[in-house]
Amino acid sequence: MIPRALAGTLALAACLALPAAAAAAGTSARMSAAFIPERLGAPTTVSFAFQVADGGLAPAPLTGITLTYPRGLGLATSDLGIMACPPLALETSDPAACPTDSRMGAGSATVEIAFGPYLVPEQVTLTLFAGPSTDGYLHLLIYARGETPVQAGVVMTAVLARGQIAITVPPIPSLPEAPYVSVTEMHITLGGNLTYYETVHGRSIPYHPAGISLPDTCPRGGFRFASRLAFLDGESASTRTVVACPSSHGG
Repeated sequence: MIPRALAGTLALAACLALPAAAAAAGTSARMSAAFIPERLGAPTTVSFAFQVADGGLAPAPLTGITLTYPRGLGLATSDLGIMACPPLALETSDPAACPTDSRMGAGSATVEIAFGPYLVPEQVTLTLFAGPSTDGYLHLLIYARGETPVQAGVVMTAVLARGQIAITVPPIPSLPEAPYVSVTEMHITLGGNLTYYETVHGRSIPYHPAGISLPDTCPRGGFRFASRLAFLDGESASTRTVVACPSSHGG
């Protein structure tokens, strides 16, 4: 049986070691983004996805991710995350410790954990919450949970500014003498099927936040997204994608 402390370290490394495009010879990566639904001027969800391969080897770990997106989306000024989740409560408990109105989205990841000469895949669930802020920017807490072969929950942090999401990734070891753990796929969605509560005449009334709204007009050439990924060895890589302009407006 894996010790609990070591299991937590393995899962944390698994959730944070997102690889990037062209970080080393043989490494390839794809980035995609999507709006659901795709209607100009209407509420939507925004999703980002990454797929990484390195010829059967585990991709390199990250030290930081900077994702840029069109400023007109207003991710940092949406009505998502109107309350903050205390980081300590999330670290020592689970998502149930966070206020319902702090939840901002969800996601998933596929990770590879090195056990001797073998790479063992693990599915990880991601839950996004608004965190406390003292600098005027929206801070995110990303709760990552893996079950098999390592059972543990860990918390990542990110800062969401207008036009940019920045994630700091600390280098975290796995087993002694073993390489860091890598992610081969990651998918994150901001918005979605969320339920918030407001107090009206002393009663708690549930409602669905509108979330993120697409602008009334589309940028020339579509909505452009890009990522810059920095690695522990000092290398960096960039990847980008474009979401085509929707063909219709919301009502």
